[in-house]
Amino acid sequence: MKLGTLLSMAAMAVMGMGLALPAQAADPIKIGVYLPLTGQNAFGGQLELEGIQLAHKLKPTVLDRPVELVVVDNKSDKVEAANAVKRLTEHEKVLAIIGTYGSSLAMAGGEVAERAKVPVIGTSCTNPLVTQGKKYYFRACFIDPYQGAAAATYAYKNLGYKKAAVLTDVANDYAVGLSNFFKKTFKKIGGELVADMKYSSGDQDFTAQLTELISKKPDIVFMPAYFAEGAIIMKQARELGATFVLMGADAMDNPDTLKIGGKAVEGFLHTTFPYDVNMENMSAEAKTFTDAWKKNFPNKDPNVNSALGYNCYNIILDALTRAGKADTEALTAALAATKNLPTALGVLSINETHDAEMPVGIIKYMDGKRKYIGDAIAE
Repeated sequence: MKLGTLLSMAAMAVMGMGLALPAQAADPIKIGVYLPLTGQNAFGGQLELEGIQLAHKLKPTVLDRPVELVVVDNKSDKVEAANAVKRLTEHEKVLAIIGTYGSSLAMAGGEVAERAKVPVIGTSCTNPLVTQGKKYYFRACFIDPYQGAAAATYAYKNLGYKKAAVLTDVANDYAVGLSNFFKKTFKKIGGELVADMKYSSGDQDFTAQLTELISKKPDIVFMPAYFAEGAIIMKQARELGATFVLMGADAMDNPDTLKIGGKAVEGFLHTTFPYDVNMENMSAEAKTFTDAWKKNFPNKDPNVNSALGYNCYNIILDALTRAGKADTEALTAALAATKNLPTALGVLSINETHDAEMPVGIIKYMDGKRKYIGDAIAE
């Protein structure tokens, strides 16, 4: 009798006795990834995916089983984001999901994941609504209330600016939330808000808004834009003779900010996650990530999006190791219990609202280069 036949008969005998066969060591643990790999937010999504793939390359197994990444493009679209999570949960049967860049995309996908009871860890989705009221959605980044408050505190207390204005993309949840938190904190700590200007995603001409801002004479203008529009705003502001300082948020942390903005970027500030390839006093975990990135991507530097993707993968593997089994509920509980985990972005804990507690970094563009100048603490 052939060996295969004997094994089949043995398996049938075990099942006949009411015993379940153990998972084979080769059975993969499937982790889904949904990111904007095309569309408006593609550059950030691609960087995060590269960070995830790098982490997977360095740690391809957990619980003595291989990890399989299942990647779906959410196309920078809310409907596609929901569809991507549905595919990952219903058809791919993933154990966990990483994603996504873009808070509005995360909110759309999060509703589907919540119904499916599959844990998700967000990369750079900073709007508080992403995790609000969710059992299964977590994130590896700080949230906009803290980021916006930190930006306002830094502008008022560290830089000494007393008059501020905001320029907000009203069609973007991320931008609206950040502007609101900046305004609230700036006024609370004694600053004066002299203008509150608006535009919509896709706009190319900001002359009217910038002319109005110039007339109000703010010391600083907070504009939590995505990098492409933010760079255009900076160029047009300088062409109009604006002398106020421009400040953005983490969505401006992109190599193309400098490429598109050119000389207009000089003096620009933005909040970011606490990592930079040239930062001083780099932690051991940040150095491991940086060295691995340079080895695998020798022609481009890593940025915070890459580090966030890298972190998300490692946070899931850490939680799985502590859970001791590949089970969605056990993994969810372990993610919620994540405390003082050393990561490429500093020591990270997940709090009771499923948000990461971590510092806020500040970047300044000087002499045609970006420089990590320190951390900001919200008032």
